[in-house]
Amino acid sequence: MMSLAITFDGGTSRIQSVEGPLLLANYQSKLGRSEASLHNEKQTGELRPFRTLKIFEDPPQATMNGCVPNQTKSGPAVIDPAAAVRADRKHKTPAPTIVGKARWTWADQRLLLSQRTEWNDNAFREHARPSQQSDPPTTTKELSARASSSIAPPKFVTADVSRVSVPPRRQRRREAVVFGVRPAQCRDATEVEERAAESTANEQYDALNKSSGLTGSYDPSLFESEIYSWWEKAGCFDPDAKQSADSARSAGREPYVLPMPPPNVTGRLHMGHAIFVALQDVLARFHRMRGRPVLWTPGTDHAGIATQLQVEKALQSEGKRRGTDVEIANASDEEKEKLVGRTEFLEKVWEYKEEGGAITSQLRSLGASADWTRERFTMDPALSVGVTEAFNRLHEKGLIYRGTYMVNWSPGLMTAVSDLEVEYTDEEGKLYFFKYLVANDDGSPSEEFLPVATTRPETIFGDTAVCVNPNDERYTHLIGKRALVPMSDNGESGSMRSIPIIADEYVDMEFGTGALKITPGHDPNDYDIGKRFDLDILNVMNKDATMNAACGSRYEGLDRFDARTKLWGDMEEAGLVIKVEPHTQRVPRSQRGGEIIEPMVSKQWFVKTEGMGAKALEAVKGGEIEIVPKRFEKVWYGWLNDIRDWCISRQLWWGHRIPVWYVGDTDDEYIVARNEDEARTKATEAGHPADVNLRQEDDVLDTWFSSGLWPFATVGWPQDEDSSDPNTDLARFYPGTCLETGYDILFFWVARMVMLGIELTDKSPFSVIYLHGLVRAADGSKMSKTKGNVVDPLDTVAEYGADSLRYSLVTGVTPGQDIPLNMEKIAANKAFANKLWNACKFVTGNALKDLEGEELEALAVNGPIGMEELEGLALPERYIISKCHELVGSVTKDIESYQLGAAGSKIYEFLWDQYADWYIEISKTRLYEGFGGGGEDAKTAQRVLVYILDTSMRLLHPYMPYVTEQLWHHLPRQSRLDGGVAGVNSLMLADWPQMDDAPLATDAEAVATFEVFQALTRSIRNARAEYNVEQGKKISATVVASGHLKDAIESELKSLVMLAKLDPDQVAVVEAGSDEANSASEGDAVQLVVQDGVEAYLPLSGMVDAEKERQRLERQSAKLSKEIEKLAGRLNSPGFADKAPPAIVDKARVELAELEDQASKVQASLAAL
Repeated sequence: MMSLAITFDGGTSRIQSVEGPLLLANYQSKLGRSEASLHNEKQTGELRPFRTLKIFEDPPQATMNGCVPNQTKSGPAVIDPAAAVRADRKHKTPAPTIVGKARWTWADQRLLLSQRTEWNDNAFREHARPSQQSDPPTTTKELSARASSSIAPPKFVTADVSRVSVPPRRQRRREAVVFGVRPAQCRDATEVEERAAESTANEQYDALNKSSGLTGSYDPSLFESEIYSWWEKAGCFDPDAKQSADSARSAGREPYVLPMPPPNVTGRLHMGHAIFVALQDVLARFHRMRGRPVLWTPGTDHAGIATQLQVEKALQSEGKRRGTDVEIANASDEEKEKLVGRTEFLEKVWEYKEEGGAITSQLRSLGASADWTRERFTMDPALSVGVTEAFNRLHEKGLIYRGTYMVNWSPGLMTAVSDLEVEYTDEEGKLYFFKYLVANDDGSPSEEFLPVATTRPETIFGDTAVCVNPNDERYTHLIGKRALVPMSDNGESGSMRSIPIIADEYVDMEFGTGALKITPGHDPNDYDIGKRFDLDILNVMNKDATMNAACGSRYEGLDRFDARTKLWGDMEEAGLVIKVEPHTQRVPRSQRGGEIIEPMVSKQWFVKTEGMGAKALEAVKGGEIEIVPKRFEKVWYGWLNDIRDWCISRQLWWGHRIPVWYVGDTDDEYIVARNEDEARTKATEAGHPADVNLRQEDDVLDTWFSSGLWPFATVGWPQDEDSSDPNTDLARFYPGTCLETGYDILFFWVARMVMLGIELTDKSPFSVIYLHGLVRAADGSKMSKTKGNVVDPLDTVAEYGADSLRYSLVTGVTPGQDIPLNMEKIAANKAFANKLWNACKFVTGNALKDLEGEELEALAVNGPIGMEELEGLALPERYIISKCHELVGSVTKDIESYQLGAAGSKIYEFLWDQYADWYIEISKTRLYEGFGGGGEDAKTAQRVLVYILDTSMRLLHPYMPYVTEQLWHHLPRQSRLDGGVAGVNSLMLADWPQMDDAPLATDAEAVATFEVFQALTRSIRNARAEYNVEQGKKISATVVASGHLKDAIESELKSLVMLAKLDPDQVAVVEAGSDEANSASEGDAVQLVVQDGVEAYLPLSGMVDAEKERQRLERQSAKLSKEIEKLAGRLNSPGFADKAPPAIVDKARVELAELEDQASKVQASLAAL
């Protein structure tokens, strides 16, 4: 392995020199860029993680290393010192990046160093990535062999670094050199090498975090990326990270499986991704902590239309386009330069795909605890095998067929598209009224006509009937006659095509003229009518939406909208036009291309869905699958009861090519097979010669077809289908548990997964369908770039942290409810995280500051506090532990029942309102001698402070994983956690506070008693505020109570003194009915009735200076009198009352009433003095 030397300038921390004849690849475009712009790109996820440069010796090697030739340069590279380093995210200090002869591993995005690069450039064609191999293939044959087998994830390879000069500033910063080793944490180059070779991922984060202490304020940018890197490297996302598979089985803990909805591989993170990550991660972390083996399967979708569209746009910018083999063969040399064949086009798509891939890094930034070692791509070799197998099995069952039916046709993309890829918008258009002449018996036009209205005159050429309502008396005499299609004589004096006049109650007599032109070839509703009446189906358009020969020579070749204009003009000349009116209509547009969709009858491949849909419907009806929220069951039933066959073919090149081979030179006979060899075998068995011409279907499968196999194809179907090994992923993790996704794809993806899962595996693919709502703008409107109200999750994370965004998306909503998102809510949740940060700082920096070693470890939380310990504690401790245990039970129940928002809100309320505002304050009376604390009281408070905070952070961790993980390491805990990952001390692998269904210990009487104490405290605080008592002034109080309430308040008198700011020498708790109680009630004091049997008396002399208060009230009274006099005079003025708008007059009267009420209260206060 070669040596590489990178030297840094100590003053600027920039690359000064690089030794070695190397070429710079892939980041040529970054040279000359400013640190600020590069920093911004890192924030938006457009750059690879781990600041690395790819360097290769020549273009062929670059190609096989995951770069494409046009990203490389010949000759020795000159690395610009000012541009080859990127800014540190927080401190703007670049860290060194060490690279050598490199190849990029797509599976884990680490930089591997190797000298073997004699690979060929067929990797993209073979659907294999040599860079996924720890031992690279050296020949095409070896590459092909590996492409057909399962590709094992690569092993880490350490770097051979001869010397490194590290910037002297900002030691211990966060950027990667080799596999996450941070140079700023090392003293010299030797230590860099040593650390790279060690498996010390746990110690690096755990020890450094704890030893650095908890200082400063909450700043998520300082630790979020570090924590995630540690989790991933330590293997915390593995299903067996917490305990072994055998241990889980013996404990009866079934796996919890979440198939992640695969985002588009070339997509960019948006709020739709953020919400599913937030919700699914709550479920994954919760069940993982409860001891279940959790598999959250991540991956990406090849996004056939979206990805191909981008590549075609790139080709168009170069003056090129796709060309079929026939087109290329018949083209001139000049034309061939502009055509790209299928093989070359697919290479370009693979290149585009590999250049993207930022989406998985962006999902990581949100804290997704998915098992990235099992990351899948829908066009991975193993998943491609599953797609082919599914098609073959469904065809063998008679569920896949080829037929001619109505589809959504995208003229721009030149393919059929699914309903999901069609968006309907209300647009201003026109309603064209014209005459349909009624034919005489001899076929000539009569004087009578049917008035017909249409929004699409260009489709008149495809009309095969005119339909009226049988109950419409205006047209009943015409039913059964024939009408003449306008301009069907091509504008010449020839015979026009006649069509029947039919009757069907489908026609709305009130719309338009009540007479409907029927165009079965270009309208889905007309297509259904055409089927009922056995009408001819005419296609009048080419695939690019130009008019075809069926329209006549006048219109052939015209764009559909140009044809509309010309035809209407010709009809006007012929006297067939009645009028044109403005009309708002729903227009179907391609989601990807934006052009208007053309309903068109086309020969396609379909899946019969009636029987499969019935099984999916019964799975929900019979309780095998639960839909959350339940109201969507009605939607599920409605769609599956009215389901249509599914068009699965797409006229694209990027995707899974349909495994059909046509025999000979026509499409009349075809063979469905798993590969060409099998197809040839079947052809010879059918009597064809061994060398018969076999031609594979050009179309690819709908992306939703491969995505529909996701829950079982990602865990080893069909490869492990017949295995008896109980430890295969298919055996352990299928069926899945919960499919969490947006309600907007309930039909298009979820229903198809259920149908395919049941049909191909005889099992429902999951037991719960959890549907979240759509993330909307703060005002509830849809986020739109044109409105400028889009909230970018990456920008939000950069400013507020991932935890604040996650928590804002999950809490405050119910399943299936749309989520209005505003920045105030996110800022408030960042303040909540800061509150938690400060609470932990108080506990660790104050309550525990003098404790060390065994004393600290003794406070570690190793299980819930039991009833015996609880009963021996004082009232506030019994209260806070009981409330905490009630919270544990409630949160556990809520998450188990998928009420995630409610559970998260309860944790917030408890931590903020109970722990921080009440118990932390009361604990000071135990901890500090100045408040009467110390000794055993202090030890008890330390125990309870740690216990409640530890328990609360375990509850909050699924929602806010980063800040809870960061803080938890500063609390006392046992030195190691037992688990499947050796010694990984991570909160995400710690036990949930309630590991089984047994309720935790609570004291209901203590809760009720302490709530009286809280009410008493609030009453005194409110009285202080009402009487404007100075903030720091301590006042007198006499509390009247009896029985156990008197004893409880008396025992916590020092807490009451501190919380209510009372004078400890002027406070008494007396028995109700006693002389002291009577004396307190007879004095000049404010009486506070807390509840029946509990009162407090606050002497006025102790709260206010009577003379000063009188002067203040008199000034306020005088001011109010002037305002009342002025406003009353205005209202009594005839000019105002008679001429001003009624709303203004009413408002003035309300203001006057409010002023008079204030004045009355001031007078009452003066009288009391």
